[in-house]
Parts: sequence; structure tokens; C-alpha cells
Amino acid sequence: MNCKKACVLLSESQDRRLTATERMLLLLHLAICPHCRRYRKQLKFIRQNMRSWQGKDK
Repeated sequence: MNCKKACVLLSESQDRRLTATERMLLLLHLAICPHCRRYRKQLKFIRQNMRSWQGKDK
């Protein structure tokens, strides 16, 4: 798996459950790619902050 496909799967995992094969391939890629691990961390940070921000407006 290349980084482009990994980033697509990381983004899609925010909206849907990945298949077992997709999860396995993604985890293998993340084990060797620090750039994609950083991207996953950034996605998590953005999602958490958006949830927090939405909670403050209610």
C-alpha cells in the first residue's frame, strides 16, 4: 500500500467501518510509515476539536 491509498483509507475510516483487509493493510503501512501515522494523529486531533467546538455552541 502506498501513502496516497493509506491517506484515503484513514479519511474514509472517519465515516465508515473499513473492511478487515483494508484495516490489516492500513495497519501494516502505518507500522512502517511515520508520515501516515502523523496524518492519522492530525485527523484525530481535528475530529476531537470539532466535537469539542460543536459542544460549546449548544
